[in-house]
Amino acid sequence: QFFDGIKNQAAASCAGKSFYTRDAFLNAAKAYPQFGSGSPEVSKREIAAFFAHVTHETGHLCYIEEINKSNRYCDEQNKQYPCVPGKFYYGRGPIQLTGNGNYGAAGKAIGFDGLRAPETVAKDPVVSFKTAVWFWMTNVHPVVNQGFGATIQRINGAVECGGKQPAQVQARIGYYKDYCNKF
Repeated sequence: QFFDGIKNQAAASCAGKSFYTRDAFLNAAKAYPQFGSGSPEVSKREIAAFFAHVTHETGHLCYIEEINKSNRYCDEQNKQYPCVPGKFYYGRGPIQLTGNGNYGAAGKAIGFDGLRAPETVAKDPVVSFKTAVWFWMTNVHPVVNQGFGATIQRINGAVECGGKQPAQVQARIGYYKDYCNKF
């Protein structure tokens, strides 16, 4: 009910309503047994935080890909995960995975070619959720006990933190509080 409760707030025409499923999320989460682990309270807070960000990033599981796809998000300085000509690394999936570095590392970790086939994140719901949980476990999980603000910093801090986008931050906080209350 929780998962569908998020999705049901999106418009019926949203592509994500049929793409994102509870089963795809559960399948992806199985690959990361530390996700949502710990005491019941810590576990609930982490899951609430994860879905608060997912809700914000996808518009209640509506969007599979970033709305503005004009930016390639290619870091030419990244020699470990170099950009592939013609490929775009804009936000895709529940956390809106962005940048060749993230696509390359996520692909290596979960078993798809993130550099040559970044579109896989928008075509395979399990891969999509796996990239989100991978990003979370790699970048956000280590700071979960520092409070919800630390999770915002890890996900979109350069854009939203420091008073740059207070409405965005407040929206994330609102989702988090709502989901904590539901648990």
